[in-house]
Amino acid sequence: MLENLLSEFAAPLRSIPFEVAALRLLAALVLGGAIGWEREVQSKPAGLRTHMMIALAACLFTLITFELMAITPQHDNQLRFDPLRLIEAVTAGVAFLAAGSIITSRGNVRGLTTGAGMWLAGAIGLTCGTGRLTLAILATGIALLVLWLLRATAHKLKRDDPAG
Repeated sequence: MLENLLSEFAAPLRSIPFEVAALRLLAALVLGGAIGWEREVQSKPAGLRTHMMIALAACLFTLITFELMAITPQHDNQLRFDPLRLIEAVTAGVAFLAAGSIITSRGNVRGLTTGAGMWLAGAIGLTCGTGRLTLAILATGIALLVLWLLRATAHKLKRDDPAG
């Protein structure tokens, strides 16, 4: 009986090979980590680990959805999956986390970019989960460029401002 129970946890993936799933999860971890590292270096509230976990979770939810979609129902009305619900659920969940990183005090808003980065990490995780690694890498690169380039530009403008 124990052997039968344990075999349930060793069932092979139905929708994609194990190696492909592992690559997608690792890609999500690395790409989410790239954005998180930038936030960490800037001492922002949600950094490396947070962004890595968000991207990893989003990728895993995507892979789970593919697995559920690969199950063949015995009756037409037994299982129905809408993959777009996955995107909605991940977006809502990450938006909830991101909103928690935003602080408003006396007209000042802090944490907005960190919240947006968390949201993007979720999108990158979803993208990795679907196997669109090139798109995920492109989005990560653009995000890092925006974060670094605009920060450098803002610092230069502050230095050049005679009133500042």
